[in-house]
Amino acid sequence: MLLYIALLVAGLLLVVFGAEYMVDGASSIARRFGLSEFVIGLTIVGIGTSAPEMVVSFIGAIQGNGDISLGNIVGSNIFNTLLILGLTALILPMDVTPSNRKRDIPMNLAVTLLLILLGLNYTIFGLGIDGLSRPDGGLLLLIFLVYMIFSFNRGKDSKATEETDSGGPSRPLWLAAIMVLGGLAALVFGGNLFVDNATNIARGLGVSDKFIAITILAGGTSLPELATCVAAAVKKKGQLALGNIIGSNISNIILILGGSALINPISFSSITPVDVLALVISALALIISCFFARRNVIDRWDGTLFVLLWLAYMAYLVINL
Repeated sequence: MLLYIALLVAGLLLVVFGAEYMVDGASSIARRFGLSEFVIGLTIVGIGTSAPEMVVSFIGAIQGNGDISLGNIVGSNIFNTLLILGLTALILPMDVTPSNRKRDIPMNLAVTLLLILLGLNYTIFGLGIDGLSRPDGGLLLLIFLVYMIFSFNRGKDSKATEETDSGGPSRPLWLAAIMVLGGLAALVFGGNLFVDNATNIARGLGVSDKFIAITILAGGTSLPELATCVAAAVKKKGQLALGNIIGSNISNIILILGGSALINPISFSSITPVDVLALVISALALIISCFFARRNVIDRWDGTLFVLLWLAYMAYLVINL
């Protein structure tokens, strides 16, 4: 047990330091190329912190276990928006730019609704399955490619350049790239180390496998996003944190589930209506906080609401174990 605890602490330290170095490196890259920190968070950081979900989902798809792929992504997106973004907003209220309101946050809702639509029977011109077929997966990957190209192209406007000119040490590009890659590696390795040993400790204490699955394992693959967002909030880089969550959510659906479905069609039979409702509510809560509130900011009131919604969903899962 002492060994598990020591490895747990080591994994946590790797996650913390990995997040700090990755945030600093990503900010340097943004300044170097005149990209906004939001776009860097949306693309490089968002996709990078989704690496654990990608590994779990692709392995599940290769083994023919689509339930793992779909459940992992649905749980991760709910966790990302309601808990991680909620906690980040409690630390640092995040400004929402006009482009966030017009494009990025609506895109988060759009791909969520598209996932649900594609999960219905015969969705691609009368072809397909009750879930994600290979044509569905190909469509999602095509959307991902177009969205990434669009994001990088519009990330170099004058406003983006102004955002990245403020503050922070100037580092050589090679050093910033090493910081991002090294930080990501530490996040993924440290996250796996943390999850594995937290699971061993929980089992040693007699905690059920189902409870472990909906708490430690569900949150474990989102640990890089949590550490990165908290580090970004502490460094007052709210746009990087917001971009990380939106980018991770979008990548989870159109890249990871798209790729998983291309490997092996994914059934929706394991996802309950409550899971789908929680996923939609998480996307709606984000868009409502920006479009129907009195200000262009995700503030501490929003963060409190997000966390309460996550706690309600967790309570439901625990009650229905």
